[in-house]
Amino acid sequence: MTMHLPVRPVWTCAGCGQVWPCLTRKRQLLAEFAGARVSLMLYLTQFFVEACVDMPTTTTGTLYHRFFAWPYEPTDAPPREHDHRRLHG
Repeated sequence: MTMHLPVRPVWTCAGCGQVWPCLTRKRQLLAEFAGARVSLMLYLTQFFVEACVDMPTTTTGTLYHRFFAWPYEPTDAPPREHDHRRLHG
């Protein structure tokens, strides 16, 4: 069982304090859903909807990118600075 779970309603990681899903959880999810990208996206959808409710002042586009863009980005690249600023306002 992972310790990298979301802390609601702020959506930070319980394991490392980063925005959730953190890099560790992203890597875990990619391994867990290897070869099943559609299933991964469906799994993330439930969290996206809950995050939209918990963080009504955060734009939907920001949350969309946070939950759905990363599975299509290289996992070994460091987080982009503009993403960090956008997610932390």
